[in-house]
Amino acid sequence: MSRAAPRIALAIALLLAGCAAKVGPAPRSTLHTPAEWRTRIGPASGAQPVEQQWWQAFSDPALTALVAAALEHNGDLRIARARVADYRARVAAAHASQLPSVTASGSPTRTRTLAYNGIPYETNLYQAEVQASYEIDVWGRLANLTDAARAAYAAEQASADAAALSIAASAASGYLNLRGLDAQLDLTLATLKLREESRELARRQFEVGYSSRLEWLQAQAEYQAAAEQVPQLQRQIFEQENALAILAGRNPGPIPRGVPLAELAPPPVPGGLPSELLLRRPDIARAQHNLLAANATLAATRDQLLPSFRLTAVGGLQSTVFSDFIKDPTHLWRLTGAVAGPLFEGGRVQAQTDSAAAARDQTVYAYENAVRAAFAETDNSLGAIQRLREQAVQNDARRATAAETLRIARNRYRNGYASYLEELDAQRTLYSADVLRLQLKTRILIASVDLYRALGGGWQP
Repeated sequence: MSRAAPRIALAIALLLAGCAAKVGPAPRSTLHTPAEWRTRIGPASGAQPVEQQWWQAFSDPALTALVAAALEHNGDLRIARARVADYRARVAAAHASQLPSVTASGSPTRTRTLAYNGIPYETNLYQAEVQASYEIDVWGRLANLTDAARAAYAAEQASADAAALSIAASAASGYLNLRGLDAQLDLTLATLKLREESRELARRQFEVGYSSRLEWLQAQAEYQAAAEQVPQLQRQIFEQENALAILAGRNPGPIPRGVPLAELAPPPVPGGLPSELLLRRPDIARAQHNLLAANATLAATRDQLLPSFRLTAVGGLQSTVFSDFIKDPTHLWRLTGAVAGPLFEGGRVQAQTDSAAAARDQTVYAYENAVRAAFAETDNSLGAIQRLREQAVQNDARRATAAETLRIARNRYRNGYASYLEELDAQRTLYSADVLRLQLKTRILIASVDLYRALGGGWQP
């Protein structure tokens, strides 16, 4: 071994030590998983997992068909699936960089040049060449890039799953809201019919002099107030149908109905510990995969300052005569091993490494935010169901009181002990309680949908 060999080895060692880009430590996580939910309305453990097609628990064929159509034809979901195919192709492209590349070329050439004596002459050259090259991934940079592509693909798949969960929940909530509007319209039409009868009764009472004109006008006003609600509810139903049709990937149009609101019941509340959300929700899985991709990208960026090792092999045929090129060409070959590494980049790679480290830190914080948001959404949904149920109990008591008040007021008016205004006031109170009762029923059903969405909706990694 020559005296220069130890110096070269020492120089390479110093180069590798100096080329390693500095990377700060990853931020310390401040995330803590709560032991239980603030609101307890279901079993804490031992419950069945959330069903994959949880919307079938409402036992409404029309709702099931609508959600299935939305999951198959929704435009945003189709875009998300196309993005998944895009990222799948990127994984294949990244993996291909770890494999040898082989190219072939052929080039017939005719050249006119000047000889040393100034006389031009023409020559033909026929060449065919095959070149193979391969980068030896000593430091794992190419493998890190492939891992980053795989993690990004998994994150995009989780994004598509999150989009599917959101679309299913939106379709279910929209349908339940539509059934609530249908029930309110039916209630308003029935109330309008009763108000019309009361108006006619008040008119007859006024004409025979039994009551005042004020009572008749008040009855007329109550009838008009109920009539005013009909086109408003019809408009809301019309717009809700169009929104659901678009969600299902169709042109605006009517939506088939199934079970009426009165027969719809929310499915039982699934139980489970907060930590189970880490396995249930696709948005958390997306944040996890984004973190893995950021770590792999950071490692690959950091290794750019390390030398790269590449092998190149070239073989070909050459001749100046085409017949010799076919029968007896000259065989040429070349085998090259190259080591290349940057000596001065002006801090470019360090800046890129700092940028990749900052991106890694962002994914850490984004993961923590996603987990906390999941805990909050689930707790809010559980709390909403409990409070809405309590409100419904109070509404039932209020409605019962309103119904009894109307019965007494009607009897007092029929027997001449009170004016018709008392009965009209009792009618308004009962109608208000009935409307709120339908709204609460709808909101409880939609809160159940929100809970299933917050729990991950049966999605499995």
